[in-house]
Amino acid sequence: MIRLTHLKKVVIAAACSMAIFGNAQADDKVYRLKMAETWQTNFPIFGDAPRNMAAMAEKMSNGRLKITIDSANKHKSPFGVFDMVRAGQYDMGHSASYYWKGKVPNTLYFTTMPFGMTAPEQYAWFYQGGGMQLMEKVYGEFNLMSFPGGNTSNQMGGWFQKEINSLDDLKGLKMRIPGFAGEVLAKLGASPTNIPPGELYTALERRTIDALEWVGPSLDLRMGFHKIAPYYYTGWHEPATELQFLINKRSWDRLPADLQEILRVAMRTAAYDMYIQSYHESAENLAVIETEYPNVKIRTFPDDVMSALRKANEELLAEKAAADPVAKEILDSQAAYLKKVRRWTDISDKAYLNSISVSK
Repeated sequence: MIRLTHLKKVVIAAACSMAIFGNAQADDKVYRLKMAETWQTNFPIFGDAPRNMAAMAEKMSNGRLKITIDSANKHKSPFGVFDMVRAGQYDMGHSASYYWKGKVPNTLYFTTMPFGMTAPEQYAWFYQGGGMQLMEKVYGEFNLMSFPGGNTSNQMGGWFQKEINSLDDLKGLKMRIPGFAGEVLAKLGASPTNIPPGELYTALERRTIDALEWVGPSLDLRMGFHKIAPYYYTGWHEPATELQFLINKRSWDRLPADLQEILRVAMRTAAYDMYIQSYHESAENLAVIETEYPNVKIRTFPDDVMSALRKANEELLAEKAAADPVAKEILDSQAAYLKKVRRWTDISDKAYLNSISVSK
């Protein structure tokens, strides 16, 4: 073990201080970025992620990087974040990649996919399995950069006014459900739609829609859906919903290298922190639902419905891959990685849970 004398410690501390001071003197310019988020002001969990990121970036940069955030109720365009960041109206955005499928279809694969990877599996794909490079390929064409922006973990299948007992119950069902899952349900006769978060409760209460999926207990309880829809179904459609940080490439290039790295680390840390927060809040709020709202009926979709959903999903995936070589590249990458990583999940987490369940 190396033991430092008090003098040596003082010298080292002074040298570090001088180095830090010198770097600050070399570039003490304050860089200001504006971010637009899809969420309303003070929206929990989703809105916490960009604010935590901005606070970390400012602190790590010693005040040289400051990020201000405009919520949806200020910029008035919750689903316009892609366009606003692309145009340079905002330097950054916080939203979800699958919201842009109408503009750029290949963006939807970077949020989550039905019957796909869990959150740990998907993070491994992003950072170790080539997912980030594929996302760069898709967004780079639009002068944008996209980074993981926080995971909800496995989402619930939604709140329903009526119980789903068969495939016939999906026919004509008006449901708020975005992304690829909406296309899957449409193939089975449902009528999917997307609605901004702030309008969900009213739409369900007024029966503009028959059902909706939002997130899970972490956010659903405070939205009040349990008051107006008694059936709460387990998930199949979004096993690892990843939000995103969008950045205008010109805004990124204007930052010095150290601030780029600080921003990169702050985004990655805030994304992981949101995953932890969401998981915790879901556990807490599920306990509240089960103890304080016994009229809520938690259900799993019948086997024939699940089989039909899986079949429709596979057919749509094949169609997407056949129609677009970039889509095929992304989907092939996800499928290959899922096959590899799920084997480990099965003999680690799944085997563990099965073993302790039997031993009870």
